[in-house]
Amino acid sequence: MPKLDLKREIAAYSARRGAFEVVEVPPVRCLMIDGRGDPNSSAEYRDALEALFPVAYKLKFLSKRDLRRDYVVMPLEGLWWADDMTSFTTARDKSRWSWTLLNVVPDWIEAEHVEHVRGLVDASPAVEKLRFEEFAEGRCVQTLHVGPYDEEGPVLAELHERFIPAQGLRMTGRHHEIYLSDARRTAPEKLKTILRQPVADA
Repeated sequence: MPKLDLKREIAAYSARRGAFEVVEVPPVRCLMIDGRGDPNSSAEYRDALEALFPVAYKLKFLSKRDLRRDYVVMPLEGLWWADDMTSFTTARDKSRWSWTLLNVVPDWIEAEHVEHVRGLVDASPAVEKLRFEEFAEGRCVQTLHVGPYDEEGPVLAELHERFIPAQGLRMTGRHHEIYLSDARRTAPEKLKTILRQPVADA
């Protein structure tokens, strides 16, 4: 059976290093979990991951077995924000960050499928926090960052403080990261991350 790869189907899941591009992101269906704290040390973040991906893979297997439709599980994504957004660009105080972890699923996945597989995952206390929603960002500016996550600051400063205002735009939504690399298996200097910011006319 053919296997759908949404990274190839949705143009906004491709970005260029060293270039900021304005893109239109279509609405997608997502698994979502909210939390707060440093992703490197927070038990809440760890628990969220231990809920999100077991559910994501059980959905894929359910789809292949019962719906006869196969697909590639999408990469981890995160929405990040703080009361003081300089904590992203200069201070990088991760303890002050709030986040929503996302995993995009095909549009044929329904709430009833999510509820069914949720009941099969009991390894994480965060399973009950998981929700299933449509997520619409619309117009965004994005770029590809290659390297350690902690080196994103200057790129984000350029994006937020110079490029977006220069285009007659303003930031409207939450900072969005799409992790194209598996951090467990990739050297920090080779990590590929799409950095995305929703915008509107200023």
